[in-house]
Amino acid sequence: MKTPALPGILIVLLGMVAAVMLIPLALAVILSERPMIGALGIPAGTVIAAALPVLFSLRKNVPRIRSRDGFLLVFLAWVLMSLLGALPFYLSAGAAGSGISFTDAFFESACGFTTTGATTIADVEALPKSLLLWRSMSHWIGGMGIVLLTVALMPLLGVGGFQMIKAEAPVADQERFTPRIADTARILWLTYCILTALLFLLFVLGGMDILDAVCHSLTTMASGGVSVRNNGIASYNSVFIETVSMIFMLLAGLNFNIYHRLAKGQFAEAFDNTEGRAYLLVFFVAATALTISLIPHYGSAGSALRYGAFQTASILSTTGQSAADYTGWPAFSQAVVFCLMFVGGCSASTAGGIKVIRHVALWKQSGSEMRRVLYPRGVFSIHLNKKVGRKDVVYSVTSFVFLYAAVVFLVSLAGSLSGLDVFSAFNAAVAALSNLGTGFGALGPGHNFGQFPDHLKWIYSFAMIAGRLELWTALILLSPDYWRG
Repeated sequence: MKTPALPGILIVLLGMVAAVMLIPLALAVILSERPMIGALGIPAGTVIAAALPVLFSLRKNVPRIRSRDGFLLVFLAWVLMSLLGALPFYLSAGAAGSGISFTDAFFESACGFTTTGATTIADVEALPKSLLLWRSMSHWIGGMGIVLLTVALMPLLGVGGFQMIKAEAPVADQERFTPRIADTARILWLTYCILTALLFLLFVLGGMDILDAVCHSLTTMASGGVSVRNNGIASYNSVFIETVSMIFMLLAGLNFNIYHRLAKGQFAEAFDNTEGRAYLLVFFVAATALTISLIPHYGSAGSALRYGAFQTASILSTTGQSAADYTGWPAFSQAVVFCLMFVGGCSASTAGGIKVIRHVALWKQSGSEMRRVLYPRGVFSIHLNKKVGRKDVVYSVTSFVFLYAAVVFLVSLAGSLSGLDVFSAFNAAVAALSNLGTGFGALGPGHNFGQFPDHLKWIYSFAMIAGRLELWTALILLSPDYWRG
């Protein structure tokens, strides 16, 4: 029997997530965490059993999907993955010693797959180790994208891979750097795996135990930032661990196309990447500003550099880790951190946010408009990667920034209506939509989303999913034109 394309592909996607769930399930068996065996085994076994016959059916009857179907497919995939990922949290409530409501479980799962790094759990160290591993793995597979993984490993499905990836992350300068999209996906995932493995080894050398190193390497490379310790990376009080984390947070926020160019020996093309250079420039300028402003606060240049550079990398890459409580810093230092919340990482990276390429495009277009005022008859255009930028890129960027501001405004209103002060409501909206997970006010270091009412957690959960899919994929489904096509 022929399986309908969209439902069939969704079941296979969920089957891949369930297959990953077998790894923490194995850990639960080894550690005899009995409640977790059922919490992980029941959803994993059920979904895998349902996905296998569908997979065989799809391979016999190769499905084809339209480009517009990719938007619905990817959005539903992220929602359903979050629902599936929530089950281990919900079913393991007794294992953690306290109840985890389904709302909190869905929120934790959505945070994982969108790599937001927020949480509702005050005492993460009380969670079973297998659940901590699953929490970290959900960040990791969400970081590069489960759709991208599917295209990498299952090209025989013929599901229109480029349409799916375009729907998942419709960034301004999306580059398809190999003839086959499946090859592109495999290259990106290979790079991701190599960097994660290297980070794991460095964490072990820095003194982390094996599980801590695994979990932190998974979430750091995913730009997720959640920790297995209540105080996060600050728990280790290690300059080496913080420095390694800072470097790999920056690497995770870089455009992964740059690594492919470097691997091929195309050094000129890699160094000419406009977005990459702007990203590093923002880091060095912000880190320098923070370091100088923090010297009086810490009393030494070394400590100021340690915490200033780390927090710059963390916020810029939307990882959201904190090595110090920046809400106690001088006003100027806090202002720098606040401004970084609106930058984000590079396109084709694991980072969230508005993305550097959009800021660059708008900055260059603003310069062109100023020159046009001075020279009305002149012809001006922006240049990206030493190539003339298309006008439609500028239009797309402008539309995205407007939509981003509009959604932040609406989500902020929802928070204010629920009793949050204006600043906390605004910070929560930005933290969710930018997949940052931290901020100021009620969301500064040491605080989490657990204090908010359930209906707000659902709003923030879908804001995180919309932000992870760069808004277009989620919002286009609200357009009547989409459903008429």
